[in-house]
Amino acid sequence: MNIRKHIPNTITCLSLASGCVACVMALDGHFVWAAFWIIIAAVFDFSDGFAARLLKAWSPVGKELDSLADMVSFGVAPGLVVFHLLREASSFLPLGSLNVCIPYLAFVIPVFSGLRLAKFNIDERQTTSFIGLPVPAHALFWSSLACLLQRVVHWNETLFVVAVILSATLTSLLLVSEIPMFSLKVKSPAWKGNERRYILAGCTIAFVFLYGFLGIAGSICLYVLLSIFHKR
Repeated sequence: MNIRKHIPNTITCLSLASGCVACVMALDGHFVWAAFWIIIAAVFDFSDGFAARLLKAWSPVGKELDSLADMVSFGVAPGLVVFHLLREASSFLPLGSLNVCIPYLAFVIPVFSGLRLAKFNIDERQTTSFIGLPVPAHALFWSSLACLLQRVVHWNETLFVVAVILSATLTSLLLVSEIPMFSLKVKSPAWKGNERRYILAGCTIAFVFLYGFLGIAGSICLYVLLSIFHKR
């Protein structure tokens, strides 16, 4: 039995398991822990591809498993984060029995995440870069932002619900957009050609140092801006 060929898939399964824990944390309203486990899932998600290339253990099963794990960790988990936020705020809206329907609008996130992953699997243009916002980045944005939103949910419930729904819809549309997004993979340590990656890395460290988990959301916004305005 060749154990080596199973290492990448094992790492992918660890990413999936981390995403499941993040889902539980999200439903319980423990957003810091949800963000933590989504970050862990992202680390495993990056590592499985690296391990597959290093060990030359790529397989069609691994590719499909990776997409399924991403759907849970970076689609369902952030969707449940937003679901909990909307459920907490919508109970105060003057909509009567319709209040219970509002939180389910959060599932625009896993729906578009699934579309993004399916599109990525068949799009031959995305071998060295991305077209549309990657699902891990989207999940990190919402899990990080939720740590702030949880503190302001009761300032104005109606405005909060409208803002969250609109934001979730707009960011979900970014997932399936045709906007080119640069990859974070570094082929050489040289500055030339990696300017955006080094700027993003430096700013991410600064943002997290200054603002904690919320700094991750700022870093994702910077990633999108650097992608959009590159060479413009």
